[in-house]
Amino acid sequence: MIPKVIAVCSSKKKGTNKIPIDSGFLQIGIGLIGDAHADGPPQREISLLATESIKKMNVNGYVFKPGDFAENITTRGIKLTSVPIGTQLKVGEDVILEVTQIGKKCHTDCAIFKEVGKCIMPREGVFAKVIHSGSVKAGDTIEVLS
Repeated sequence: MIPKVIAVCSSKKKGTNKIPIDSGFLQIGIGLIGDAHADGPPQREISLLATESIKKMNVNGYVFKPGDFAENITTRGIKLTSVPIGTQLKVGEDVILEVTQIGKKCHTDCAIFKEVGKCIMPREGVFAKVIHSGSVKAGDTIEVLS
């Protein structure tokens, strides 16, 4: 299976679910233009989460979808947690991301943790900085460069 972008997601406010958008522009030093988390910590400009991880949370009647974990890019076909820190990913035709962090501590107001009692982001969310700016959209391929 060729690794792909399933959704590009954005939100206007921090602490809320992100919603899929048609396409987004990833800018060096900022992240996803227009997203509430843009211009945040440089090591966490972009967040990624695999649909395979989301499926693990879809138990006991829960139906989570892209953006519900506040990720900017939802992927399929790439085991993100096995990609070492420092690895570069080419997304679509122009964007290059560098993996900077795997997992993060959930904040105390995490809606998913409050509802389900656990969250996948602390173990399987991946963060990256933008090395080369460009547009991304659902259907773009993802290539591991290094």
